[in-house]
Amino acid sequence: MATNKALFDRRVDAISRGVGFLTDFFAERAEGAEIWDVEGRRFIDFAAGIGVCNTGHRHPKVVAAVEKQVASFFHTCHQVTPYENYVELAEKLNAAVPGTSKKKTAFVTTGAEAVENAIKIARAHTGRTGVIACGGAFHGRTFMGMSLTGKVVPYKAEFGTMMNEVYHFPFPNEVHGVTVDDAFAGLEKLFKSDIAPNRVAAIIFEPTQGEGGFYVAPKEFVERIRALCDEHGIVMIADEVQSGFGRTGKMFAMEHYGVEPDLITSAKGLGGGLPISAVIGKAEIMDAPNPGGLGGTYAGNAIAVAAANAVCEIMAEDGFHERTTALGVKLKDMLNGLKADVPQIADVRGQGLMVAVEFMENGKPRADMVPAVISSAKENGLILISCGVYGNCIRFLPPLTIEDSVFDEALEIISAAIKNAASTAQAAE
Repeated sequence: MATNKALFDRRVDAISRGVGFLTDFFAERAEGAEIWDVEGRRFIDFAAGIGVCNTGHRHPKVVAAVEKQVASFFHTCHQVTPYENYVELAEKLNAAVPGTSKKKTAFVTTGAEAVENAIKIARAHTGRTGVIACGGAFHGRTFMGMSLTGKVVPYKAEFGTMMNEVYHFPFPNEVHGVTVDDAFAGLEKLFKSDIAPNRVAAIIFEPTQGEGGFYVAPKEFVERIRALCDEHGIVMIADEVQSGFGRTGKMFAMEHYGVEPDLITSAKGLGGGLPISAVIGKAEIMDAPNPGGLGGTYAGNAIAVAAANAVCEIMAEDGFHERTTALGVKLKDMLNGLKADVPQIADVRGQGLMVAVEFMENGKPRADMVPAVISSAKENGLILISCGVYGNCIRFLPPLTIEDSVFDEALEIISAAIKNAASTAQAAE
């Protein structure tokens, strides 16, 4: 039997240093919200493949859908020989996204591809080239994705010149003193010094920033973006790659705002563990590119589409989103309850089970707390991952289908890990 150490040595020897890793063990099997490594150790998974396995590992309905599709065919390329389940999934997504406008959908493979195609669609629709994104944003690792991303290390560092006509303005952030008015003052500064509104094709933002720190966009911020886009004929893109598919207690996070975006990007939780992504939006905008302008060889692969159709059915079950919200409240209550013993907890935030805790002291980020918490949790059988521009946040992304007993077990581990990190930090001082 291979050991984690032996596999890690092989990994270092065989795989590019640029492909990072967050744990030092190798998965052998997974079920629900649990993973077992090659040495037989069990871990509760509070990362879910970075918000991908929202319906858990190997959900029976997803497995059944995949097995059924595999028995028929693997791949024909929808652009060459189309298949019905692609159409079925598009119909489901068109009906699921918020807003009353007629919708259409296009499938690709990754979140970054969805973002790239949303920008292509916006440029084709408007005949403009400028794009505005937010500081702290994460939109992917392709060149357009990197350019839109509002964080240099590790995503942009050493990769040279970014795409042109991409601009950034501040994202509201109460913890760090950035108000909605501050954000729009930054936007107005762009319009005065860098690009006129009538040259902007799209404004793209995350309803809840992912890699940036799980900061939730204020309702006023979203409403003002919608008004500004309407005023200047700009396409409003909501990047829901991480916040979509039940993660925030709604099918899409934009449902919390009562605002209809022009385009939504979706990936991660959409495929239940298989690679698929989508751009969904207003039909007249989605139809702007010429035939052949969208797509890809693997775009909307039949097996991934089958999995995504099953995910939609799971999330349509009675009480699914209500339970997600309840679990998120329970998690936040536990974290807030630690503040008396852990003064470094500056903020606990999030919608549904897209929750983060941020560590600060005397107004300064305490990034040192994060690896200590993650390491302690790992030693006690729980997988956690970090986020935040300052690296001082831990994000919690358990499968939404996690069993109550496993969830409660995880909360105990998290509580102990945070208290232990705080004690260690205090002793070091």
